[in-house]
Amino acid sequence: MGFDSHRTHTRKIGSAPGTLIDLPVTSPSRLWAVHYRGEEMHEHLDIDLDDARALVSADSVTWIHIQGQPDRRLLDRLGEVFDLHSLALEDVQSLVQRPKLDVYQEQLFAILNLPRWNGEGVELEQFNLFMGEGYVLSIHAGEEEVVQAVRRRMAKVRTRLRTHGADYLFYALMDLVVDQAFPVLETFGEEVEALEEVLLERPSRDLLSAIYQHKRNLMILRRQLWPTREVVSQLMRGANDEEYFAPDLQPFLQDLYDHTVHIMDLLETYRDVVASMLDVYLSSVSNRLNDIMRVLTMISTIFIPLTFIVGVYGMNFGNNTKSPWAMPELNWYYGYPLVWGVMLLIAAAMTIFFRRKGWLGGSR
Repeated sequence: MGFDSHRTHTRKIGSAPGTLIDLPVTSPSRLWAVHYRGEEMHEHLDIDLDDARALVSADSVTWIHIQGQPDRRLLDRLGEVFDLHSLALEDVQSLVQRPKLDVYQEQLFAILNLPRWNGEGVELEQFNLFMGEGYVLSIHAGEEEVVQAVRRRMAKVRTRLRTHGADYLFYALMDLVVDQAFPVLETFGEEVEALEEVLLERPSRDLLSAIYQHKRNLMILRRQLWPTREVVSQLMRGANDEEYFAPDLQPFLQDLYDHTVHIMDLLETYRDVVASMLDVYLSSVSNRLNDIMRVLTMISTIFIPLTFIVGVYGMNFGNNTKSPWAMPELNWYYGYPLVWGVMLLIAAAMTIFFRRKGWLGGSR
């Protein structure tokens, strides 16, 4: 999800709601379908939309999946073949929607955001789900097919996916998308721990940008994953007072809701950790500045008596040869090295005193 996606709304200003526009496609879409009834299951790769729609029946389940970003032509065809609402198709094309649940005639439409860790930060990929009688239509705008995990489970005969209807498939796909946040948060936690160790050992200016980058990643995750909990809660309560899920699926929806709560708890924990890291960085910089000022102050303090001695003997009273008080030590044979010895003794004594006080790195 980038700035190009946000420009989609700018291009639609003034257009009627539900208007689709031609956009550059970053990842070409591909379509496949799975049709199953009990122990029978058939996979159809690169199937046509009309043929996929012909597979749909009330006594079986058909899963149609589109991987990649569909163009305007494909979205128009989806709307015609599956009678999808134009507002839903507009949301599919925008790629910047917050998670939400909409109910249309004989259809349930959900938008989720699938988080990805790209090595430097968090990316979000929009995952769209439609559910009608006997079918589920999923559209994932990313390049990697994460739904293959559900597809492998479906290949086994004695699984809940094969013994339940389209509602369980809808739940399974939602559960898959929600659980994608856990490995992302695990990686994020490792990054935060490594950054914290470096921060405690050798804080630097580069760490400040890294801390703000982590704050930005948390902000993105929180803003997009927080509404997911409300989507699941709405499914549990029943959308528009209509139950789209069988009663025996309520425990599974409750488990999915618990996953969203767990994710939000992790996000809040990491947000507190990153905020405390910023405080630690600022305290470390302040302490380092205090240490530098303390050393400079000690150096200045050591040179105060030395400057006094040099100032005294820098006076020109030695030119007065008539007075016995006009610095007679200037005429001593060891007068010059004696002054140096006194100055070095004073500097050494003050340095030892400051170190014993712990002001120059020594122990108190």
